[in-house]
Amino acid sequence: MNADTGPQTRVVAGRYALGEVLGRGGMGTVWQATDTVLERQVALKEVTFSVHVTDEERAVLRERTMREARAAARLDHPHVATVYDVVEEDGKPWLVMKHVDARSLQDVIEQQGPLPPAAVARIGLDLLDALDAAHAIGVVHRDVKPANVLVSPDGSACLTDFGIATTTGDSSLTTQGALIGSPSYMAPERANGDEPRPPVDLWSLGATLYAAVEGRPPFDRGEAMATLMSVVSEHPAPVLRAGPLEPVLLGLLTKDPARRLTAADARPQLAAIAAGRVPAPPPGAS
Repeated sequence: MNADTGPQTRVVAGRYALGEVLGRGGMGTVWQATDTVLERQVALKEVTFSVHVTDEERAVLRERTMREARAAARLDHPHVATVYDVVEEDGKPWLVMKHVDARSLQDVIEQQGPLPPAAVARIGLDLLDALDAAHAIGVVHRDVKPANVLVSPDGSACLTDFGIATTTGDSSLTTQGALIGSPSYMAPERANGDEPRPPVDLWSLGATLYAAVEGRPPFDRGEAMATLMSVVSEHPAPVLRAGPLEPVLLGLLTKDPARRLTAADARPQLAAIAAGRVPAPPPGAS
């Protein structure tokens, strides 16, 4: 008589043994897994398809996964989640990524509440470095938000999920012309239908850092269209906890991309705050 060995571990692509679920989101589920060939821990992102997804939408989701893999594979950077491979299982693509001992910034905010300005500034510096590296090779992330930022126990941050990133020369990738992204963190020029350029990521960075220090996004009207209208036409909600971060947040959340704070201008302000110093006023500040 055989002993009961319990439930069998699922193995993807004959190689990756799934463990616990690390996170779930609109684009799929991320699992901790063991690479049984190289005997190392990895993270597997399972792209989940809705039961009612059409063949066209399935093709878009598959291509979006490939786009994420290509964009991330071009970025060999300590603050960008490393992608090792893409495999197929049951007709779905799976991203094989470096396993990072971290939680999403969204989880941190929900579980711990607002973070101190110095900690948020350090996260901002890491994300600026990641975005600079992406922009230098023509990649615009387009979906910077707390759920796509991983924060390690030491407070360092890593940018992940390039699923809707655009690269110079890429065609637009949507389902039936839908605007893809998270309304609370979407730059006004994207809401207006303009071509995504690097300043959209700086807006989203500002909204992300705002959420980290305030515990809520700067624009949130509950319903997507109402939130987008707020992004386009209203000022962000007044800050209560940002302290020295307020000028850089407002500079990044400037609606006109030509007047928005640049990465070069934001970096010294964030560095000063992270070090506990008083930052110099941003360019154009009164």
